[in-house]
Amino acid sequence: MARDLEERNLKVVEALFAATSTGDWATAESMLTEDFFVTEADTLPFAGVYRGRRALHDLFMQVVSEAGVTHMDVHQLTAGGDRVVALLDLVLGGPPEVRVALAETFRLRDGKVCEIKPYYYDPRPIAAAVAARRQAGKR
Repeated sequence: MARDLEERNLKVVEALFAATSTGDWATAESMLTEDFFVTEADTLPFAGVYRGRRALHDLFMQVVSEAGVTHMDVHQLTAGGDRVVALLDLVLGGPPEVRVALAETFRLRDGKVCEIKPYYYDPRPIAAAVAARRQAGKR
């Protein structure tokens, strides 16, 4: 029974990645709970707690714009209980191209994502990219 829940949760997170990668925000928002939130660490230029279904779109657009993210490479998803962990790289445009490794935890409730918390292996590259783009007036 627990494995069935984990498989369902994996499918939800896979579908959420698919929707966000194609800009299908209506579908993405339908996979989030009403009280959904994302917590970005204080070590990041976009630190804070972002709340509500629209928060994922707004944060995504902010990170892409401010850091120059060209794409994400999702390497692996794994599930345990009500959590799914994604191992991925954010790829920042160059030259040179920079890969920022992170793990994101997704907490699910009743088949929808209620929380996302990213953990950056090293937040310095993304902080440097944001600072450089702000200094150059690119946003």
